[in-house]
Amino acid sequence: MNIRFNRWWFVLALILALGAGFAVARMTASAPGKAVAQAGHGEADGHEDAQGQAPDGKEAKADEGQVTLTPEQITASGIQVVGVGRGGGHETRLSGRVEPAVGARASVAAVVGGRVERVLVSPGASIQAGAPLAILISGEAATLRAGADAANAQAQAARLAFGRDTALAEQGVVARQELEASRARSLAADATARAAQAQVIVAGTPDARGRMTVTSPMQGVVGAVQITPGGFVSAGDVVATVSDPGKNELVFTAPPALVAQVGAGTRLEVAGPSGNFAATVIGAAADVREQGGVAIIRARADAAQLPPAGAPVTGIVIAQEAGAGLTVPADAVQTIDGGPVVFVATDTGFRATPVLTGRRAGGHVEILNGLTGQERIVGGNAFLLKAELAKGEAEHGH
Repeated sequence: MNIRFNRWWFVLALILALGAGFAVARMTASAPGKAVAQAGHGEADGHEDAQGQAPDGKEAKADEGQVTLTPEQITASGIQVVGVGRGGGHETRLSGRVEPAVGARASVAAVVGGRVERVLVSPGASIQAGAPLAILISGEAATLRAGADAANAQAQAARLAFGRDTALAEQGVVARQELEASRARSLAADATARAAQAQVIVAGTPDARGRMTVTSPMQGVVGAVQITPGGFVSAGDVVATVSDPGKNELVFTAPPALVAQVGAGTRLEVAGPSGNFAATVIGAAADVREQGGVAIIRARADAAQLPPAGAPVTGIVIAQEAGAGLTVPADAVQTIDGGPVVFVATDTGFRATPVLTGRRAGGHVEILNGLTGQERIVGGNAFLLKAELAKGEAEHGH
């Protein structure tokens, strides 16, 4: 019994000794590997610091303000590259109104006095050239028609007499001197008849009773109608006004000194009842009829339809100044880090270039310093580059 107990105790001690040896061996084998791994990890971290922090800092410093884009990306983003402009000046605000252009408005008057029998149009009606406006009955017109008829009869009689004298002269019955006198009477009668007929046409071609029609000389819209049925008009009284709205123009009053700086082709920004639109000056001159000295500037809208005649408008004209400097579109100037910049095109994209700005006029900004005038800059959608630059700086900060 005692022998069996000692045998089992020996086996148990042997197992415990083998287990302890195996554990020590595991610990001894793993320690160098862990140390090597930790050393390798430390070297890798040091390599990243050397490769990541220092070079990134140098690259960021070298590319500060640079946005790299390919030509395809520039086209897709809608970025507009333009040249630096030259010009500048100061804005002048003008007041004006819409008026019919010269030759686009007619005041139709009665040629002879008479009673108004009928009014054939009303204000706002669209008519064609030659359309009747009113019918008048005039004793004076009847007299004109009678005179024209008499002149025609006399001319006809003179022509017949000249024909008879010509036949008799060929037979030797009438002397040549009498034939020439007959011819002169015929020519004079024809001239008198033509003059009388012309007066009848001007009067509206009245009939034998003096009834005549007043017609419009142009196509357009009827304005004021200044007669009523049963009324009487004298020669020269206005019957109605007709204007062509398609030929309206803008008329502004301005200081006389502005005429020397504004000429045909100068651009205007106009604000009217229907909104803002662009216009071009077609003429500017001092109005000597006005006391106190004013100038009249006439302009025509580039594309928009003008408001009705008589509508008030406000215009902004940019008077050019001698020796004006560089200008860029207002959208080209962006604010970065509290200062104005423009994005100048480079071989690889765009670079934010600080500038010193001056006055703003007509959607452009004067550049006092920072550009030479030879650069190509971003004129439209420059805010996209500003956003891209800010995003790049944020990523670098992380």
